[in-house]
Amino acid sequence: MRSGRLVSATAGAAVLALGLAACGGSGDTGDTSDGSTGGEDMAGGDVEVFTWWAAGSEKAGLDALVGVFEEQHPDFTFVNGAVAGGAGSAAKDLLQSRLQAGDPPDTFQAHAGAELQDYIDAAQIEDVSALYDEFGLTDAFPPDLVDRLTTEDGAIYSVPSNIHRANVVWANPTVLEDAGLDPAAEYADLDAWYEALDAVQESGATALSIATTWTQVHLLETVLLSTLGPEAYTGLWDGSTDWEGPEVTAALEHFERLMGYTNGDRDGLDWPDATQQVIDGDAGFNVMGDWAEAAFQEAGSMAPDDYVYFPVPGTDGEFDFLADSFTMPVGAPNPDGTRAWLDTAGSTEGQEAFNKAKGSIPARTDADTSDFSEYQQTAVEAFASDTIVSSLAHGAATPVATLNAISDATSKFTTGASDLATFQSELAAATM
Repeated sequence: MRSGRLVSATAGAAVLALGLAACGGSGDTGDTSDGSTGGEDMAGGDVEVFTWWAAGSEKAGLDALVGVFEEQHPDFTFVNGAVAGGAGSAAKDLLQSRLQAGDPPDTFQAHAGAELQDYIDAAQIEDVSALYDEFGLTDAFPPDLVDRLTTEDGAIYSVPSNIHRANVVWANPTVLEDAGLDPAAEYADLDAWYEALDAVQESGATALSIATTWTQVHLLETVLLSTLGPEAYTGLWDGSTDWEGPEVTAALEHFERLMGYTNGDRDGLDWPDATQQVIDGDAGFNVMGDWAEAAFQEAGSMAPDDYVYFPVPGTDGEFDFLADSFTMPVGAPNPDGTRAWLDTAGSTEGQEAFNKAKGSIPARTDADTSDFSEYQQTAVEAFASDTIVSSLAHGAATPVATLNAISDATSKFTTGASDLATFQSELAAATM
């Protein structure tokens, strides 16, 4: 039984209604019915696409996008530059080495938002705002999304292929029932959730599965959002919320308590492993972005209707936003190939194929999502109505250097190398 409770009942409170009603075509750019610019490619050759989608549902999404690319731009040959590792930690390190050595791929995956700032400051990626007009993307994407992608000087540096939601809890109803819980129960806040976590832990299952450091930072951001609320959470990134204040202390105390419910082997796992623990019935709950939806959908050991999802307690009506996007690196070996890939990534057909496989939702407002999963339908509605905030762990809220410092501080804390007061002071220092 899947829960549909990700749709906010307080849509009128949204501060960023992103309007996912269809908003028409692509202007006079010669667009085809599939949303691409169409036309015959004037060049060809290899196009190296650098991502961290190397396995599982993430690779399935990439494969679907490649299929559309090969149909839309048959003169070009896709070259898979994927580097394994959830959230791209290993990929980003290798990418930075290549960019600094003057050996860029033709395009690389990045999270839209503040994560791009380091590449912009280093003059490593090109302004692609002209392609928004050429491909009709300004009209196809919600206005507030375009605003989030636009820098202060009016430039845009990436084309998003999707929208993901980070603040989702996934649960195994059988494990919950075995612990004496109602799988359809709602938890208004973290305090209410602790009773359920206690019950699962007492039943012998892992209460809250988690994995390596980036998944712990992912959990941290949702706890900050739950405890502080969207305005104060956003203030963490614009300087209006005091990282050393008592509200943040309270959030970190919640984080510390939640980590006490997690699996002891967490640091040796990545997100698919933690999600699999829920699928296999070894864990009750898992906090993960909605790329986990594809993992549940494809799991042979769990029927599609036998999982539960809901917003992280205390975040109902809030959409913790991130978007995978593609760039045009400075000095790309095949810029025509880069342009062709960005065309496909932003096209209606490309976004429909990619997101149906990956569990996310299209960034385009004119995409047909009628045959997407039940969860994805709730995400479409929530993105249109909820209060939108930017993800920390996935590059929307902070530059890479800040995220790295936060990740280091989090790893020290969760491995016992620092106490809560030190953790809080290190987080404050990371964001200065």
